[in-house]
Amino acid sequence: MYALFDDAGKFLAGRVMSEADSSMQVELDSGKRVKVKSANVLLRFDKPQPAELLAAAHARAPEIDLDLAWEFAPEGEFGFAELARDYFDAKAGPELQAAALFRLFEAPHYFRRAGKGLFKKAPEEIVKAALLAIERKKQQAAQIEAWAEELTAGQCPAPVREQLYKILFKPDKNAPEYKAVVEAAKRSQRAPLDLLTASGAISSPYQFHWRRFLFETFPKGYGFPALEAPAIRDELPLAPVQAFSIDDSQTTEIDDALSVQGLGSGTVTFGIHIAAPALAFAPDSALDKVARDRLSTVYMPGFKITMLPDSVVQAYTLIEGRDCPAVSLYVTIDEATLEVKSSETRLERVPIAANLRHDQLDEHITEATLTGEAPADYPFATELAFCFRLAQSLKAMREVVRGKPENFNRPDYNFRLEGNDGTEPDGSETVRITERRRGAPLDLIVSEAMILANSRWGGWLGELGVPGIYRSQASLAPGVKVRMGVKPAPHAGMGVAQYTWATSPLRRYVDLVNQWQIIACARHGRTAALAAPFKPKDATLFSIISGFDGAYSAYNGFQNGIERYWALRYVEQQGLTELDASVMKDGLVRCDHLPLVFRALGTDSLPRGTHVRVRVTGIDLLTLDLHASLVARLDDGAAEEAVADEEGEGEETEQAAAGALTLAIDLADGNDEAPGAAPAAT
Repeated sequence: MYALFDDAGKFLAGRVMSEADSSMQVELDSGKRVKVKSANVLLRFDKPQPAELLAAAHARAPEIDLDLAWEFAPEGEFGFAELARDYFDAKAGPELQAAALFRLFEAPHYFRRAGKGLFKKAPEEIVKAALLAIERKKQQAAQIEAWAEELTAGQCPAPVREQLYKILFKPDKNAPEYKAVVEAAKRSQRAPLDLLTASGAISSPYQFHWRRFLFETFPKGYGFPALEAPAIRDELPLAPVQAFSIDDSQTTEIDDALSVQGLGSGTVTFGIHIAAPALAFAPDSALDKVARDRLSTVYMPGFKITMLPDSVVQAYTLIEGRDCPAVSLYVTIDEATLEVKSSETRLERVPIAANLRHDQLDEHITEATLTGEAPADYPFATELAFCFRLAQSLKAMREVVRGKPENFNRPDYNFRLEGNDGTEPDGSETVRITERRRGAPLDLIVSEAMILANSRWGGWLGELGVPGIYRSQASLAPGVKVRMGVKPAPHAGMGVAQYTWATSPLRRYVDLVNQWQIIACARHGRTAALAAPFKPKDATLFSIISGFDGAYSAYNGFQNGIERYWALRYVEQQGLTELDASVMKDGLVRCDHLPLVFRALGTDSLPRGTHVRVRVTGIDLLTLDLHASLVARLDDGAAEEAVADEEGEGEETEQAAAGALTLAIDLADGNDEAPGAAPAAT
């Protein structure tokens, strides 16, 4: 005797070797013996052989018209053998009974399973809905097939082009556009990025990186709603100073300016003046919502997406020739010893006498001119000389706390695009890249002034019990990163007792938030905690920190990636075939005169800091890869010098990888069935 049985939804048949009350031993055609529960046995038969029965049943099952079978099936529960006798004839044998079983089992949209070998027909509305779904799935499979064929042939269907960034980076893996790309990549045996480039979906590497960023961070575009800059209603006193700012020529968001009073008197008042948009609008206002949505200005060569509308920025920026509302920190300093005696914060209008520009003055304002070793023929020469002396002193004091000096032995780089005039670049512009030494005199003056202000204001907020947003670093040990919080804590990297961001309120939302808190302190003193917009343990501050961290990281990642793009374009445009570089680690090298870190074959075994020349063997502007190989080792003595340069290498390595594409598309995904095949019932 033979038995057909259900093994976890799979139908098997074999010879019955023995039988007990609730189970039997069955030998399959393979010779394997299995124990089968009697309740799982659906059909007993003497002939034909099990393999013949299964083959015949599978062949006859498709002959059963499901619509017809559903029409005359009983309303209640029924068995498959009953349906076989009704559908075929009253003497339907084991093959036809098994055929009915298989057909019923594979059509749950027509017949619901009611038990072992028992079924019940589905309600008519369920059947109709299921048939419509199956038809849609067939049509979708046909559409996927057509799109996959187009992609394989080198043409990109419009729906795939429209969904390009979603397919690659945030896909709906059930979407037909996604499945078509996966199927075409499998058929053509090409990487998805290569396939889409060849089909014309990606026509410009620059636009690819730019549109990808907009898709991920500004899906609704980067335009602003129509908003006006509110007037500052406070009656602000006019400060008795002549302030000057120090920025790049392309800077329009001038957040900070400096002033010096009392030179030659023995006591100098050093003023740090910060643009004050927080005096004009409050938290939860329309402008605040715009700023909080963006959280920061996004910078890139030749263009930027500002945190606030340009008309608003221009209303509060510290532009020369105006008396500008500002939050000012006045620091009283002993002129001889440069000891900081006291500080005071004022809300006022500050006359901005000049906007000094790095790129116009860096060559003229040097350490020699600032220390009197060379003539100083530029505006505010005496004031800048004091500022430089103070900055050197402040830096030295911070380095005592840090325990080691800050490294300024790698340059910063300026990018200039020729041909876009401040409009959105298209990637075809000529790029100019120039070096600017980190820690140059003007840089040092501004950075030390801002550190002084941010540290002093952070301490003041803490003294008055007013929460702010702080940046802290527990130590300089490897892996200890800067964190943001709402309580003052030491910043080991800066060498200060506490540190806020409060000096760029036109460009960073965290600074704007802190400025609201500082203004409350300036107005209310000891009772500021009661009047400040954000109270202690305010959950809003934690929400802002979380949102800012994510946005700032994304913006910096994009800036690093797009600067890498332009650095690679510079190599192409200048026809550079060889580059001089220093070995870092793991086969990475740092270019001497360009902001590029990349892998170079043949450098893996060289000591860190070895100076080498490498040959450029390829550039991929989509993946932002520069391929290179070792040409020559230029010296043997740089390795020892570079050991002191390891601080910051981890960040550089991360930045080098920032542009690397990580696609969300997975070729292991795909259609549930081959395109064009009839889908299984669901």
